Amino acid sequence: MALRPVVLLFLGAVLALTAARADAVAAETTGLPLPRFVSLRADEVNLRTGPGVQHPIDWVYRRRHLPVEIIAEYNTWRKIRDWQGTEGWVHQSMLSNKRTVVVTGKLRTLRHKSDTTGRPVAQAEAGVIARLLECPDASTWCRVEVDGFEGWFRRVEFWGAYGDEVVR
Repeated sequence: MALRPVVLLFLGAVLALTAARADAVAAETTGLPLPRFVSLRADEVNLRTGPGVQHPIDWVYRRRHLPVEIIAEYNTWRKIRDWQGTEGWVHQSMLSNKRTVVVTGKLRTLRHKSDTTGRPVAQAEAGVIARLLECPDASTWCRVEVDGFEGWFRRVEFWGAYGDEVVR
């Protein structure tokens, strides 16, 4: 019976350390600002109902480079939102820092310069993904690349960059 208090003390210490480690893991974040835009790294990405493989898959993205917005972090999991408002959790390894945007609304004209009078370079339909190249400070335009065509879209013509965000 003399060993029982020692065993209980040891178990109590183990449980306290385990709880402290769990709190530390839960508190781990990248320290990067939230929300922020990234893109999907793979051709197939599972969107889960919670942060972990024990949570069911709610949706499967089949669109590499689709821009998504990280709105929360939990350990190695990121809660994301897509351009249509769908939210869920993905593992960080499925995300890339490469910036892309998705064309919204109707048929959009890619312009040679950041002006509505700029020469048309190409047209893009809603849902087309473009690589984001730059968004100058205090500009309503961003430079993008779509299927080898480089030009400018107004920020209101796509989803994937904040209205006041500077991208270089």
